[in-house]
Amino acid sequence: MITFVPEPRLLESPRGREWPVLPATRPATTPEPPPGADVVIVGAGPAGLAVASALWHHGVRDIVVVDRDGRPCGRFFDRVDLLGQRVLRSPYEHHPGVEGYRDCELLDFARLHWSVLTPVERREVRMAQAGHRSVVPVDVFEAYCTHLAASHHVTERTWRGSVREVLPTTQAVTVRADRFSVTARHAVLCLGEERRSAPDTWWGGGYPPRGVSYWDEPVPSGGKRLAVVGAGLTAAHLIATGLAQGREVRWIVREAGERYQCADVNSSFFRPEGRARFDGVSWSDRLALMGRFRRASIMFEFRPMLEAAEAEGRLVVHRGKAIAKVTPGVGLHLEDGTTVTADHAVLALGTTPSIGHGLMPDEAVLDRGGWPRLDERTFAYVGAPRVFAVGAAAGMALGPAARNIDGHRVATARVAAAVAENLRRDAPLRSAGKDVARV
Repeated sequence: MITFVPEPRLLESPRGREWPVLPATRPATTPEPPPGADVVIVGAGPAGLAVASALWHHGVRDIVVVDRDGRPCGRFFDRVDLLGQRVLRSPYEHHPGVEGYRDCELLDFARLHWSVLTPVERREVRMAQAGHRSVVPVDVFEAYCTHLAASHHVTERTWRGSVREVLPTTQAVTVRADRFSVTARHAVLCLGEERRSAPDTWWGGGYPPRGVSYWDEPVPSGGKRLAVVGAGLTAAHLIATGLAQGREVRWIVREAGERYQCADVNSSFFRPEGRARFDGVSWSDRLALMGRFRRASIMFEFRPMLEAAEAEGRLVVHRGKAIAKVTPGVGLHLEDGTTVTADHAVLALGTTPSIGHGLMPDEAVLDRGGWPRLDERTFAYVGAPRVFAVGAAAGMALGPAARNIDGHRVATARVAAAVAENLRRDAPLRSAGKDVARV
């Protein structure tokens, strides 16, 4: 069997290029949003951007987007840049744009800006046009998201705020942030995922000991030896950055070996027949599928680089080794008795979906083993029908692809259609209520 391994040159796309910006790109003109709206979207990452853009095409323009960063996809790209990431794992057909409305899609955007692309990037565009796997530069994706936010008037409908509560009733949803509150007919939670914490047994719980940090924190520049714990793409980026800085890297992988694959989940789950595997399947079977297919893996492009570094001794990989204890200094004590020392250690232990815990009442979330109970047709919370989920939280309804950008678009299409239909159905009732109030 012949295995094709893409060239690592794809990982070196430029970052920070200037792209044309639509004149409509401007932030919200008031410090606080209006107190009422048709829809509140919590989170302005790729999922929130997709929802806002889709609602615009449905004629739903009275929206408020609340985001802790206050700019569409801001936190997403901050995290990307923290890792030194230059390309996305998602191909050109996976993007937050809206299908079926003659929108400019990601591949169209790249072709329109052909002169800005490098020869390697142009080759990827041709690969995408031919229906083959392609890799998208972060620069192109960010410029496209900026274009999408401007052309669908998302930027001017986005306010910075840390959401404290989401309080649903039978008639409305109130979203309370640190500085303001908004009451809307519907809310869409696009909360994304948060880093997975280390087990309490490693150092007794709480903040990591001296010399240890998580992947979404800056890595100190000093020190010759870096340790990375984790088996996914984030770990690969941390390793690549450490090697590029001339460090010796120690890589601890709990499983017997690292996994290289194109997508972060099996590609079949991006297609209707793959998503159908979750339809009518028992909860226990779904959990088994999620456990099997939602596993850490690395883009193929990293493989030649990491294998060469290991052969040269610049990278030492501890495969099949679990950590038993972490001590300041830095000492990573493995279960087999081995101790790995480093000047600094970074933990890339994966993520967990944010499903609404701490924001909504328990009876609204109806948590089942870390997953909310959702209507499988509309992705509305069964315990709060005016609140919807898009993103990783919809995993047990949509499948492993829910956390991927393409999964966002699939969920968005259903959610936007359901919200628009509900607003049309409620319109006569709202008008009658206004008439009664005037009398």
